[in-house]
Order: sequence, then C-alpha cells, then structure tokens
Amino acid sequence: MFVVIYGRPGCPYCVRAKALAEKLTEEREDFDFRYVDIYAEGLSKDDLSAKAGKTVTTVPQIFLDEKHIGGCTDFEAYAREHFNQ
Repeated sequence: MFVVIYGRPGCPYCVRAKALAEKLTEEREDFDFRYVDIYAEGLSKDDLSAKAGKTVTTVPQIFLDEKHIGGCTDFEAYAREHFNQ
C-alpha cells in the first residue's frame, strides 16, 4: 500500500497523519508513504479538490493507492480497522 499525504507546515493533523504513516512504514513491509508539502509544491486547495473529485477545505488530504480517503481522522480510522493501530 502506498499512501500520499498532502499537508502544510504547522498543521497538527498533518503532523499526526505523517507520524502514523511513519509508524506503519516501520512496522509493515507492505506500507510506504510520501508526504507532500502543499506550500512547497505550489498546490492549492482547489488543486486538491480536483484530485479528490470533491471540494476539500482542510488538510491533510490523504490518498491510499491513489484513492482519496479523507483527512487525518479518516486515516486513523482506516489504520485501526485494517492494521490494528
């Protein structure tokens, strides 16, 4: 599984999502991720909305194997359900 997390500096939910992804990467051989700083990459929330296929107003926005799952709490719920985290 490959996860992409779109976030921004100073966002506590982005920090939480990235920390969870780092933990999963260490614990599982079938998990990897990439963190994308939307400011450094010049991405707007409109760009994220286009990628997600719906309007998004917050970060992080998280994609599992290119499928949009939502934000940090959605990612945490997915990890609890599928990875016992």
